[in-house]
Amino acid sequence: MQNFAPIALFVYNRPKHTERTIKFLQQNELATESRLFIFSDGAKTADDEEKVKAVREYIKDVDGFKSVEVIESSTNLGLANSVIAGVTKLTETYGQVIVFEDDLISSPYTLTYFNEALNRYRNEEKVMHIGAYMYVLDDKNLPESFFYRAATSWGWATWSSAWQSFEPNIDKLMSKFDARRKREFAIDDTMNFWKQMKDFKNGKNNSWAIRWYASIFLKGGLTLNPAQSLVNNIGHDGTGIHSGMNDIYNVIINPKPITQFPTIIEENAKAYESIKRFLKDRKGSIMQRINRFVREKLNKYFGK
Repeated sequence: MQNFAPIALFVYNRPKHTERTIKFLQQNELATESRLFIFSDGAKTADDEEKVKAVREYIKDVDGFKSVEVIESSTNLGLANSVIAGVTKLTETYGQVIVFEDDLISSPYTLTYFNEALNRYRNEEKVMHIGAYMYVLDDKNLPESFFYRAATSWGWATWSSAWQSFEPNIDKLMSKFDARRKREFAIDDTMNFWKQMKDFKNGKNNSWAIRWYASIFLKGGLTLNPAQSLVNNIGHDGTGIHSGMNDIYNVIINPKPITQFPTIIEENAKAYESIKRFLKDRKGSIMQRINRFVREKLNKYFGK
């Protein structure tokens, strides 16, 4: 009998987003076979208390899964600490985990993809992370799934064996990078991953994801990804703690199951180049960037 991975869902103060995330998860073909653990963080401010309460009202009646367990924190742990603790707990208990946050809608086949990949690569030490999100890539001839170096955090899965390599200490991580590694880590300087590391060190972000990617990168690990995204982030509407309005990361979810998985355990060079082109082009011209910045600010102040 197949052992399906438990789902860790991290929620905070967005009842409508949480409801949509769960409704799409319920429509997954493996939902009734999967244990759902909902980690509800405590309110950070008095203003958040009502919204946290509304989320907790909703999640106490969630069904449609093999089992549902709600873990409520009486204090505000913050997303990074919540994710690290929750993932550690479930990987220790079940050996594997699928991770969602409260702003992701999924395909009916997303859980199937995760479980198939977890079973397929369980004993491949180099494969450390299964991602479900992918940018809109210009190369339409890529295989259905491929290996890549960076870890995406919008819907992902891993095993306890890989998660044991997670290094939370930013100084230890940063000390292992030289100029060449920094460039490779930043996808040939097309992505601000190294800046995210420095920002974490300087207290400007509280990202678990950048430390997880750095841990994978330093181990020479790989991540599995779909060529067409199996999730879409609905949190870029100005409501998220760490998200602004940004439509360049918006995707059309792949409506079909993934049936092809790579047999050679190495980064797909064509996919890497296509991702690099997306990252290089995503900012657009100076004028497009100014327009997007203005639109994001207007949405932030008037779109609530």
